[in-house]
Parts: sequence; structure tokens; C-alpha cells
Amino acid sequence: MEKPVELNPSELTPVINRLKRAQGQLSAVTRMLEEGRDCKDVVTQLAAVSKALDRAGFAIIATGLEQCIVQKDATMDKKDLEKLFLSLA
Repeated sequence: MEKPVELNPSELTPVINRLKRAQGQLSAVTRMLEEGRDCKDVVTQLAAVSKALDRAGFAIIATGLEQCIVQKDATMDKKDLEKLFLSLA
């Protein structure tokens, strides 16, 4: 059975804030589409959402990486970690 990664709350707070900001940006994209806004503006906002989600994902992986490697009963090996990183690429 896999142990959950316990992230340090001080490191998790910025990630949560970034995800909340991305959520707001995604709502803005939906609203822009419904309003028939210019394609360039929609794509620019969508790119911002994508970048925010990527950064949040990388921050979560980076924060939990040491714990995954150091655990005596770690269930993730180097190949699993590489696959996890690449899933965000």
C-alpha cells in the first residue's frame, strides 16, 4: 500500500494559491468564449492557465520528491518518478 505524500503546509500554501488563481483564469476563459471575445485574448488567457497548472504540478512533485525517494518502503523508483515528471511535459 502506498503512503500518501505529506507536503509541508508552508510549501503547499503557494501551490494552493496558484491553483485558485488558475481556476479564476479558467473561469475567465469560459466567460471570454461565451462573450465572443477576440481569439488572441482567449488563447493568451488559456496559456496563462496552462502555465499556472504546470507550475503547480511541478511544485507538488518537487516538494514530494525527497519523501518519495527517502522512504524506506518507497514504492516509486527512478523510472516512476521520471514518468511522473513527463506527465506534466
